[in-house]
Order: sequence, then C-alpha cells, then structure tokens
Amino acid sequence: MQLRRAALVALPLAVGLLASCGGATSDEYVIENDPGSVEHVEGSDIGRVTLTDGAAGRLGVRTTPVTRIGQRLAVPGRAVFADPDGAWWVYTNPAPGVYVRHEIKLVRHRQGLTLLSSGPGAGTEVVTVGVAELSGIEAEVGH
Repeated sequence: MQLRRAALVALPLAVGLLASCGGATSDEYVIENDPGSVEHVEGSDIGRVTLTDGAAGRLGVRTTPVTRIGQRLAVPGRAVFADPDGAWWVYTNPAPGVYVRHEIKLVRHRQGLTLLSSGPGAGTEVVTVGVAELSGIEAEVGH
C-alpha cells in the first residue's frame, strides 16, 4: 500500500519534470566570431571567401607565390587539396582577405612541391596554411 501511495506521489512529479523539458526548440543560432562570408562566382560553383578583419590571423592563414621549375608551375604540396569528386584545387589570394578556389592539374609531387600542368600563374599567391578552414567556410559548414 505504501508503495502504491509513493507511486501516486511520484507520478505527477515525473510528469511535471518531463513537461518542463519540452520547451520550444529553434533551428536559429548565432555564430560568434563568424570568420567570413562567401560570394558565389557567377557561372561556376566556386565561392569567393572574404574573411572579416582579423579572421585571417585567427585562422593562421599563410600564403606563398606560385613558382616555375623549368616549364612547370609549382606550389607547396600543403597548398593542394581534392574535392569529393576528385578534382584538385588551391586557394588563391587575389586581394587582402579574399580567397578564391582555383582548379589545378597535377603532374607529380616531389620533395614537398607539387608540379602542375595548369593552375594559377607564376607569382600568384596561394594559401599554404588555412586551406581546410577556407574550404569549410566556402562550403558553409556549420551554417
């Protein structure tokens, strides 16, 4: 009998607690310190990533120029990445705080350098540190 009485007291308490957990939910959220924005390049599936003031520093973005080795263009291997479809890319840095994905064609990789048959021209700045972060921003991961 006492067990039944305890259950009758506990049941309303449990229902009340569960009901208080069922508040309204929302898919809206605020991204604090959003690192940048993406503007799609017309006629392509490429996005132009523009970082906010200070975001390049927070993300640790570094660049280096494309060089020539003989007849081939060369970039550091850490600048190169592949998309899910198997295409190869680098991010160029055409203006301060602006990064644009540029498709490349690989010839070979040797001694930390990737030799290209096509890509951005010699002297073009490419991202060597922060590539994954830029890719995530461009793909709007987390947005």
